[in-house]
Amino acid sequence: MQIAPSTYHEHARRRAHPETAPSRVKRDATLRQEIRRVFDENFQVYGARKVWRQLLREGHDVARCTVERPMSRMGLSGVIRGKRVRTTVADKATPCPLDHVNRAFTASRPNALWVSDFTYVSTWTGFVYVAFVIDTFARRIVGWRVSRSAHAGFVLDALEQALHDRKPGSPTCWPASPSTRSTSSTSSCPGAGNPITRPSVRRPDRGCHLRRLHH
Repeated sequence: MQIAPSTYHEHARRRAHPETAPSRVKRDATLRQEIRRVFDENFQVYGARKVWRQLLREGHDVARCTVERPMSRMGLSGVIRGKRVRTTVADKATPCPLDHVNRAFTASRPNALWVSDFTYVSTWTGFVYVAFVIDTFARRIVGWRVSRSAHAGFVLDALEQALHDRKPGSPTCWPASPSTRSTSSTSSCPGAGNPITRPSVRRPDRGCHLRRLHH
């Protein structure tokens, strides 16, 4: 690790003489003790928001981000109701397909490069998954779908919506983030007789999967 000599000497000086540390460092040291106390007094179930509100009730004038930063460094997190949602299940046994755009997600014209992804959103009735396709030229969502479960159909429906609405007249690249990186199937594009290559999705995996669509 390469660091400047002045950085090393400054760090050594602070360790030898803690009183010379900047005011922010001193405040964070005191705040970490208060955060640990509030966290332990509430059975270690409080997250950053509730710890922050408790500190405000006790008269500490701190911002929420000032509480979140030390809690993250201390490895403290609150209890989350329900089970954690995992959208990425990587298949390490299968090699990642080639990245045909070299991570350069820009385009000189509309419908030249689409990127896709999906995420989950918490609602009053549970989690829902949202898939979307973005045109990198205008940074605009051109197709999207919502589903109660993470399956192949709703991701491919978002792509088909984009194809139906945009009707690109030239070949388009799209990185399909949810894929198993295994087999693929062929389907017809709505409104056109030309086949497109579609990944057969069994599990969500945010990979750099690129397919060429021919129209």
